[in-house]
Amino acid sequence: MAPSLVAPSAAVPVVAAVAPVPDATPDVAASPDGYSAVEVATIGIAILTAIAAARFAEPFLVPVVTGILISYTLRPLVSALEHVRVPRIVGAALVIAALFSMLSMAAWGLRDDFNAAIAELPNAARKLRLVAAESARDSQSAMTHVKAAAAELDRAAAEATGKSGTAPPASPALSGVAAQVQGFLATQSSKALVILSEILVAFLLAFFLLAAGDKFRRKVARLAGASLARRRITVEVLDEIDTQVQSYMVTLLVSNVMIAFAAWGGLTLLGVSNPGMWGAIVGILHIIPYAGPVIGAVAVGVGTLMDAGSLSAAFAAMGTIFAIALVIGIGFTTWMQGRACRMNAVAAFVGVLFFGWLWGGWGLLLGMPLLAVLKSIADRVEDMQAVSELLSP
Repeated sequence: MAPSLVAPSAAVPVVAAVAPVPDATPDVAASPDGYSAVEVATIGIAILTAIAAARFAEPFLVPVVTGILISYTLRPLVSALEHVRVPRIVGAALVIAALFSMLSMAAWGLRDDFNAAIAELPNAARKLRLVAAESARDSQSAMTHVKAAAAELDRAAAEATGKSGTAPPASPALSGVAAQVQGFLATQSSKALVILSEILVAFLLAFFLLAAGDKFRRKVARLAGASLARRRITVEVLDEIDTQVQSYMVTLLVSNVMIAFAAWGGLTLLGVSNPGMWGAIVGILHIIPYAGPVIGAVAVGVGTLMDAGSLSAAFAAMGTIFAIALVIGIGFTTWMQGRACRMNAVAAFVGVLFFGWLWGGWGLLLGMPLLAVLKSIADRVEDMQAVSELLSP
């Protein structure tokens, strides 16, 4: 029997349509700049945590930031002494001592005005009482009509309810004005001691930073990483911060001195007592952006009212201080700071308000240089270009 030959079947090519396997991981919505929703939420939580930590750590951060800014401001003087062969630690001590000596001499020169103002407090309080009494007599007729109307309303309500009018319960006796003033002075004295201690800590830190010289800057550059590009960017940022802070401080010093002398001259022409003291107070308060001029003008107005006993004289003094703050403080100083810091005015105003909410008076004082530091960093960090664009003019 012949073997049956089975011909092998021809191989038929089979094309398998392989369907794409869906990804098991869900899609994550991404923002236009490439950040996912999770990353945006994480960044937001990190920012809020940093803000809460900065508010909680205010007693520590305020002296540290102030000391760093003071060291940046005084660095050129210490470097100039170092160029003439003065050791850096000796130069730092000399600069800090000279600054304290200048402040002490200014306070000593104004001591007579302060003593005279304190000695006039009883007479000023008496004048203020007379002004209040005169104002009450002028408005006595209006107050009489208001009281009569209130009595008629009480009588009508009593007749409607069928009850006779009863005398209102006696209000508890209030403490005297002297006790309130004493409590206020005690509270402010404790706050002044805290502020003085923070200033001393800031100057001590500034001394150590000035004595260290460029060692601290080199350490920061090494911490930036091993890459030469990262170190170069870090050095450029530190140099920019140095320039920005020094320009801001010089601008602040020049404008405040001009405001102090202008207030001194203006109040002298108005015949206000102790114009030198008030000029110094206005110049010092102008260090605080926005709120400082208002506080200074109100203080001068109250002081003039208590001294002269005239509302017109008080408003004239306040108007003079406001005019000086408007011309020099807002006009000249804003122009100089805009050239020095190259910053958007709206963003700067909002930033100063934020730091004022964060740290109070210290925040208003430190807000502008901190914004200048932030802009210097944002200008050279690629991931912070949005911040740089927001702060740019």
